[in-house]
Amino acid sequence: MQTRHARPFSRRRFLRGVTLVGTAGFLGLHPRPVAAEPPPETTTLRLIQLSGICIAPQYVAEELLRAEGFADVQYVKRDDTQTALASGEVNISMGFVVLFITHLDTGDPLVLLGGVHVGCYELFGTDQVHAIRDLKGKTVAVPAVGSGHYLFLASMVAYVGLDPHKDIHWVTHSPAESIQLLAARKIDALVGFPPVPQELRARRIGHLIVNSGLDRPWSQYFCCIVGGNRDFVRKYPVATKRALRAIVKAANLCALEPDRAARLVADKGYVYDYALQTMQDIPYNRWREYDPEDTVRFYALRLHEAGMIKSSPQKIIAQGADWRFLNELKKELKG
Repeated sequence: MQTRHARPFSRRRFLRGVTLVGTAGFLGLHPRPVAAEPPPETTTLRLIQLSGICIAPQYVAEELLRAEGFADVQYVKRDDTQTALASGEVNISMGFVVLFITHLDTGDPLVLLGGVHVGCYELFGTDQVHAIRDLKGKTVAVPAVGSGHYLFLASMVAYVGLDPHKDIHWVTHSPAESIQLLAARKIDALVGFPPVPQELRARRIGHLIVNSGLDRPWSQYFCCIVGGNRDFVRKYPVATKRALRAIVKAANLCALEPDRAARLVADKGYVYDYALQTMQDIPYNRWREYDPEDTVRFYALRLHEAGMIKSSPQKIIAQGADWRFLNELKKELKG
């Protein structure tokens, strides 16, 4: 499937178009608090670019970040978001909350800043699997033990009373290999985030077992949140708030203008059709509605119960979360 564009489309043209239809109303922007802020302490910002589409808001945010004063916006191509943040290679990035928790448990210098959306991961299986409990004794593919895929499904398995260490036969394969193995019925299930679910549906491979954006309790908690390098956040608080503001504004854009957002995502090298489906499937406009602290507490408890982290949820939150910027933005961006 090829990326399709009806007409040429640039990020700057997109931002100008948003301005013409009324930036304040469209983005929920109240200019007075922004104008009263000093400029960012640094004009360089480095974010992650993953193989996945789900963190689309930070791709869509590029020109919004420039409008916040970041003259040099860089996207670092890595799939280990939390490691790149901890090392300082990346300053701010969206990422899977469960991986943030496991890295905080080991003492990595990360700070959780705010939730963005629910509903990244979907579980697909053969006709032998109809519920999570049916995975007992089955073969499940993940990219790696310890990956977000593994940790998310392990937490789900533990939640329904199975032992993720004993009841599941885990095998490690790349997402592309896992898709082929599921089609050949050589594995029983796989879990993936966009564009994997979109490709599975397009090719009619397997069937959906769990959609974390629709099925409780997973749909009640953030999947992707924004985190920062601890030293960056401490040294550059204005830059941190401005970066977070651009990302949550971009999340609004993903929800309100999915076609335009999908074109910007496609400009980063992703398949337009899968990007558009992702914009339409994931509720990107709920960053105000959910409590990121509840999310961290929920998943940290699941991981702690499964023996995957040593820290209590309270310790993770106390040492690794700073919600002040998000709380300020919720007041500013009332929309």
